[in-house]
Amino acid sequence: MACEIAPEFLQTRPRLTKLRTPGRQDGDEAELIQEAKNGNSEAFGVLVERYQRRVANVAFAVVHNQDDAIELAQETFVRAYENLQKFESRSSFSTWLYRIAANLAIDFWRREGRHVLLRGEDAENELQRLPTEKGDSFKAASRKELSGRLSKALEELTPEHRAVILLREVEGLSYDEISDVLQCPRGTVMSRLHYARSRMRVMLKDLAKDGGG
Repeated sequence: MACEIAPEFLQTRPRLTKLRTPGRQDGDEAELIQEAKNGNSEAFGVLVERYQRRVANVAFAVVHNQDDAIELAQETFVRAYENLQKFESRSSFSTWLYRIAANLAIDFWRREGRHVLLRGEDAENELQRLPTEKGDSFKAASRKELSGRLSKALEELTPEHRAVILLREVEGLSYDEISDVLQCPRGTVMSRLHYARSRMRVMLKDLAKDGGG
């Protein structure tokens, strides 16, 4: 029987305007998933709490706008609830969620053509995680320049290349996890990551030089 969204879930599901820290770990995950499949919206709510922040981070890795990422996370959980019967545990539940989020985010980016928005500390934090050829971070420049230059550099990448480099360098996913999320071979992930890193180095080489790298 297909899983339909329970009316109470649609009416009471939490708006993800403030992402909480990883949610409660009460209940075995397989049991929670089965209860949700059987129509228990509270069980699905526990899963939402558990994964909402990471799902939003996956979306943010592509769209780089917090409000859009929150909305995409919300849509991810609605889609997951609607299609819960199709989840067969061949991959982890988290990977299945991340895959939905990544696909929604990439489609959204292509449809909306949004600009990357990074400001102040967010831009600085992102920049510190991007490696130079020596494995150090790009560190120098004012926050204003940092934000604008990094935003422009990321915007030059395709959504697929941007997703790979941010999922790897910011979210810390493994090659295999990224492969599962983006549904492409591991070799493709490595190739896209190499290209994205090379492009970022070229576009931000003067910042790396000024930073003493």
